[in-house]
Amino acid sequence: MKTVILAGGFGTRISEESHLIPKPMVEIGGMPILWHIMKIYSAYGYNDFIICCGYKQHVIKEYFADYFLYRSDITFDFTDNGKMIVHSNENEPWKVTLVDTGLNTMTGGRVKRIQKYIGDEPFMLTYGDGVADINIDELVKFHNENGHIATLTAVNIGQRFGVLDIEEGNKISSFREKNENDGGRVNAGFMVLEPKIFDFIDGDETVFEKKPLETCASLGQLDAYMHDGFWKPMDTLREKQQLEKMWADSTAPWKIW
Repeated sequence: MKTVILAGGFGTRISEESHLIPKPMVEIGGMPILWHIMKIYSAYGYNDFIICCGYKQHVIKEYFADYFLYRSDITFDFTDNGKMIVHSNENEPWKVTLVDTGLNTMTGGRVKRIQKYIGDEPFMLTYGDGVADINIDELVKFHNENGHIATLTAVNIGQRFGVLDIEEGNKISSFREKNENDGGRVNAGFMVLEPKIFDFIDGDETVFEKKPLETCASLGQLDAYMHDGFWKPMDTLREKQQLEKMWADSTAPWKIW
């Protein structure tokens, strides 16, 4: 099963970092948060990634093009026509497809643009700025057992994100924007999707969290995988600093590898 990661946005709320690089490339412990997310999936054997690039996409592409250089001891022998010797190669078992999904494309449009790389099979989707100690195997099992079009991970957190109305049996009856009186769970990403989801995406202007998920909810085809463990987005500089401290203190709950 392929894993799609949304990594094309501008990251305006963490502009202190993202004015130079895409937000998924902002580092935690010396490694991009995108790397941390991929390591979570890889810990469960999911190593086939599709990265939806956009803003400053060259930074992401150059990072993976030179990945083994960053992770290895290298000798450049200029006395032998600039021969390069790799002494150790600390690499990952990853296949990474980097796709230009446009500079101003909305989240749904980015997903639509990678349809040809997915084919007619289920896939996973998450955001390129949030980490969790989520059990991916249990998430996929939950999705398969319910047999619906879409499953998203629902967490309890302060009200900054779209709100989920969840019925008995973990079926989501509506997906909507928050208001001042809301409590309860929110969408944390870490989704599992059937290829039918592409039918609900019109084009580049489609916001994935609007028509596609709202349509699934209205059809009774959107489920909530309840995650009561750790989850944290890196939306602001303060949150970046919090994640950095956890990593430095060796208390990072998402480090499951």
